[in-house]
Amino acid sequence: MPHRNTICLWYDGTAVDAANFYAKTFPDSAVGAIHYAPSDYPDGKQGDVLTVEFTVAGIPCIGLNGGPMFKHSEAFSFQIATEDQAETDRLWKAIVDNGGQESQCGWCKDRWGLSWQITPRALIAALADPDHAAAKRAFEAMMKMGKIDIAAIEAARAG
Repeated sequence: MPHRNTICLWYDGTAVDAANFYAKTFPDSAVGAIHYAPSDYPDGKQGDVLTVEFTVAGIPCIGLNGGPMFKHSEAFSFQIATEDQAETDRLWKAIVDNGGQESQCGWCKDRWGLSWQITPRALIAALADPDHAAAKRAFEAMMKMGKIDIAAIEAARAG
């Protein structure tokens, strides 16, 4: 039975490649059914891959090969909570080294233009610190980072 709510992500013919990358990169991720176009459509032919069902970190998604007219933007991103610096580094490197690009404050983009927030749990805790001054120091440290450096966040939080 299909999920009641599924995220649909638009690709220009590369939905299967993206789904396979996500499945091998993120825990609790997998590629499911691949569906083929039953007839020609504006950006494809009968028999082309139309959609692929996949899961990213437990979130059900569908990749739609809709063509070049729509692009991903930072208005949508996946936020992946990481447990430690090793996991943060591994995910960041996997995305960036596979044709992606670095951004600021723990954000990066994959080669398909989809935005990811690689967010250590230590950062989440620091920004929610009830000590406003500690949270502010952690926030200001984060604002200067690309990939998040947990040790630097914890040092800033501690003052």
